[in-house]
Amino acid sequence: MPPASPVSTRPRTLLPNPRVSPRFAGIATFCRYPRLEDVLPENRPIDWLLYGVPHDAGVTYRPGARFAPRAIREASQYVKRYHLEHKVDVCDRLSLADAGDAPVQPYDLKDTLDTVAAWATKTARAAGSSREPAKLLAVGGDHSIAYANLQATWALQGKPKGGLALIHFDSHLDTVDAVWGQQWGHASPFRRAIEAGIVNPRKMLSVGIKGPLNTADDLAFAKQQGVKIMTYADLHKKGTLDASPLRAFVKQLKQTPAYVTFDIDVVDPAFAPGTGTPCPGGLTSGEALDLLRALKGTNIVGADVVEVLPDRDPAGITAFLAAHVMFEVLALSV
Repeated sequence: MPPASPVSTRPRTLLPNPRVSPRFAGIATFCRYPRLEDVLPENRPIDWLLYGVPHDAGVTYRPGARFAPRAIREASQYVKRYHLEHKVDVCDRLSLADAGDAPVQPYDLKDTLDTVAAWATKTARAAGSSREPAKLLAVGGDHSIAYANLQATWALQGKPKGGLALIHFDSHLDTVDAVWGQQWGHASPFRRAIEAGIVNPRKMLSVGIKGPLNTADDLAFAKQQGVKIMTYADLHKKGTLDASPLRAFVKQLKQTPAYVTFDIDVVDPAFAPGTGTPCPGGLTSGEALDLLRALKGTNIVGADVVEVLPDRDPAGITAFLAAHVMFEVLALSV
């Protein structure tokens, strides 16, 4: 008898056949993955749950990211299942589902974060196995929602002492203490997560930071805590994109549970105009995907994609990029 293949060829995520059901037909779910309630018993436990967080009460400039989950669902209808570079059919290897949108409280930011974290934790435990809950990919919304999904992921991992590793793609550090007296906005999620012990700052890397700051003091907390900052200029010291420092950081993490947070404004607004705090001089969309692929081998246990602003995205290219970012993250866990 031949040895068993290490890779199952049994479909885990049943998708509509695009040759039968066109991608422009039917109910829009993330990447056409089935709704959580429609996943058959034989395709459980679920490996990853994708869910929306339609909330943007934490923004400091342009609002409207609350509409992003809906826009990204629509844009993601053209995300296909086979990853060309990793040479893997994501849907053959993973059980994936769209869990809908988390409950939010539009007038209360902190209450929303607490509600989302509790809902996501409960939903992931119910969808996974008794030994391993489903992983969570949250689609925002503004970047404040990352705290909720981080809190849920940390709890699902057994609240590891020292916190999770964090790989953070962004133009901004998001470690400000408070804005207008509010400590829970999109400028502060990682400061709060570090203070709560959810994130280990010495295993945190902020990638693509760029642009002017309000004050040099905006860097102080991250530097004092030991956060590694990799600016856009750092990534291009050799004239073209150099992902080797990122790969070196990933290698040091080994099997440490790691979380990926992707703010779409890390990409230059020429490629991703639909965001609330755009910052010119950033990554191309191709460079952003290359950097995500450089994370291969990381023990990714949770993720989010945030800050898409559909009203500033007339051609839908920002939402389309965000949908592909989601796919790249999922492919890394195969």
